[in-house]
Amino acid sequence: MTEQQHSQGFERGTDGPKVIVVGVDGSDSSLRAAAYAGGLARRQHALLAVVYVQPVMAAGAALGVPIADTTDEIAEDLVTQIRDSAERVKGIFDVRWEFHTFRGDPYNGLVTAADKLKADAVVVGASEQAGHRIVGSVAIRLVKAGRWPVTVVP
Repeated sequence: MTEQQHSQGFERGTDGPKVIVVGVDGSDSSLRAAAYAGGLARRQHALLAVVYVQPVMAAGAALGVPIADTTDEIAEDLVTQIRDSAERVKGIFDVRWEFHTFRGDPYNGLVTAADKLKADAVVVGASEQAGHRIVGSVAIRLVKAGRWPVTVVP
């Protein structure tokens, strides 16, 4: 163990994941990823950190629409969906979980979240956009970063 790891009392990936970050954006694949990550967190007795990355758009791109308000509404709706789901399954899934919102593009937001939360593993849904299969999705970029085990849920 390096001196830095020893002084912080944290060493990634030694006994299975203790913090599992899952990215959610309301898409079906992200909600499947959240369900998968919830089961993994239960089996590993890990903390499930549910992360929504609010997009930040250039001022001109909003075309008069208050984009911050729109993304805040999406975030609030996602929080409600996730809380409702957690309430329904709390007898089945005894999972400790937290909800976090970060701002930015999905890749950098998830990297920031995984770093700040000291993630041992990251779970994301497969991109549902056809172009991402060619150009590279957030999932592929996370895998290429090589900093955490990444699970991509279809």
